[in-house]
Order: sequence, then C-alpha cells, then structure tokens
Amino acid sequence: GWFQEWWIGRNLQRGLGTRAGPAHARLASIEPNADAWWDSAHVPHDERWALSLPTLSNTRAYLLDSLESTLELLEKAGDSDDALYFYRLCLFHEDMHGEALVYTAQTLGLNLAPGLQAALTPPTFAGREALLIPATIWQLGSAADAGFAFDNEKNQHAVQVPEFEIDAQPVSWSQFVEFVDDGGYDRPELWNPDGLRWLEGMAADEGQYQGRRGPRYVEQIGVASGAVMQTRFGQPRRMSGNQSAMHLTWWEADAWCRWAGRRLPTEVEWEVAAHTAARRGFRWGDVWEWMGSTFRPYPGFAPDPYVDYSQPWFGTHKVLRGASFATRARMKSPKYRNFYLPERDDIFCGFRSCAL
Repeated sequence: GWFQEWWIGRNLQRGLGTRAGPAHARLASIEPNADAWWDSAHVPHDERWALSLPTLSNTRAYLLDSLESTLELLEKAGDSDDALYFYRLCLFHEDMHGEALVYTAQTLGLNLAPGLQAALTPPTFAGREALLIPATIWQLGSAADAGFAFDNEKNQHAVQVPEFEIDAQPVSWSQFVEFVDDGGYDRPELWNPDGLRWLEGMAADEGQYQGRRGPRYVEQIGVASGAVMQTRFGQPRRMSGNQSAMHLTWWEADAWCRWAGRRLPTEVEWEVAAHTAARRGFRWGDVWEWMGSTFRPYPGFAPDPYVDYSQPWFGTHKVLRGASFATRARMKSPKYRNFYLPERDDIFCGFRSCAL
C-alpha cells in the first residue's frame, strides 16, 4: 500500500514512466506517519521490530484508501506504456510480496488450511532425458517494445550461444538423495571455498542445525531412511522423488553439480531453452532455479526510477530464473531475472544442470 501511494498517488511525474525522476518532491501521504513506518529504504531492518506501528484496523483503512485513490487515478490515465508504467510496477511489486508472504509462512511453520496446503504443494513430473540445444545467436533480455520490463532486463543484446545440453526439468529429490547418500555434505572437494565456509558455519551452530545434511526444512533424507521428509508449513510431509528438490542454497546446487560432473546453466542458456524447447519437454515454473551467473547489469544498463530495485545488488547476488508454484501467473516470464544472496534457502528455490 505504501509503495503504491509513493509511486502513484504521491508521484507528480507518474505519467512520465521510466523518465520520471527518482528523487523529486512527493505529495504528502494520506497517513502522516506512513514514511516513518513503511519506507523500507530508510527504516533499518534491526529497527523495524521496535516501531510503534498502527493497529490492524487502521492499517486496513490505509490500504483501502490508498487503493481507491490508485484506481481513481488509473481510470484517468492514458494507455501508453509510460502512462501505465508505475501501475504495472506496483502490481508486480505486490505480486512479489504475495509470494514472500507464502515463504514467510513456510519459515514460521504456519499450519495453513488444507485447501491452501494442497494449492501450495510442489507438482510432480515424469523425468525426461536432457535436451541438446543447438548453437544460436540469442537476443538476451527484454526488447524496447516489451510493454513493461524491469531495469535489469534491459537492454536487449545479441549473445553467441554454443551448442549445449541442459536438463529438461529441475533436479528431483530422487537425484539429490544420491548426492546425500554418497557423502556429498562431507566431501570438501565438492564445495566452492565460500560454500565450504558456509557449510562449516552451519555445522558450528549445533543448537539449530547440528550440521547441514540436507536442504532446509528436511528432517529425514536418504535411500536408507526410505524417503525425504520435509516440513511444509509446519507439518512433516513425505516428498515425492519426482518433485523438484527445494530450499537449497546456491552452494548446495553447485556442490551437487560438481559431484554429478555437471554445472549450473548460464542465464542465456536457460533463456534460450525456455523459449525454444518447451515442445521438447523443457519444464519450468515449479521452483526458482539458481543460475551459474552472478547478478550483473546488461550492457548499457541505466536504473529506472526505483533505483534500489537492482543496482545495489549487482556483484553480490546470484541470479535465479523461472518461477515457483507460489508465483502469480502474470509474473511468470522467461525474461525475468530474480536474484538472491547465495546462502538464501528460505525461498522456493531449486536448480537444474548442464553438461560440462
């Protein structure tokens, strides 16, 4: 609600789209304390727990008032991409936070209603052979006439892509179990040096982890134990061997690839396969997929008005492509670049591999 009011209701340059200035003066909020409560760019994380926040009823009233204001302005807006840019930005931003609420519910172990649990169950799939993708010249990123694109998707540029082999679907639980049973978590030679330090840090935290021996939320894993048991929204669930392995860090995905004699895909390889190999069985959208790539700007990058969206995270975060079972359908795009620190495992993330 605050993000929507900031970029639409209070933004006198909203009609300029990406040409709007990021720091121009705003109108006052309909809630005098709104910026002090909800401006995440200026409220440090460790101070948010101490904020004197409004009541639930007052928060809902603010959300309703700001939404009504937005809808009134939308009725008067033009139909050009510039005129609609901030409305689209706010809609997708809300979709991102909707998924964030779902993985927060998973982190907190909230026991969701059975119907919602079923809707948020990762799908199963039939395993397929890896796909050979022919060499090509690919236009990586979103075109200038795409309608809406996040700044990190621009500018579209040609990339020479050699022939490559890529998994038709993400690595499954049955495949990941083999890595665990082969002592993958106890073999330093399989781990990136930074990943090994992360793994040792997990082992040092005896009270919480007692040493990492499987993806997050996994209570039991391995052929000897008979199954993968993973806590899903507070309840232990037996995961199917034909579901995507999930809640893995980038380090774990990379270690599995080293163990299997494979590698993580590049962004351009994944994008080519998603666009050209769907009819051959390339499956995506079950889990966010770690790429081998570090998050970096495309050539000619310039930040859009929401300057904190991409620019601060270049060089430190890893890219994820695709979508998860909790992603809104309108957010799903083979051009979309998600990004997180490599140690994140609370999101609905997995991976697939390519031949070396």
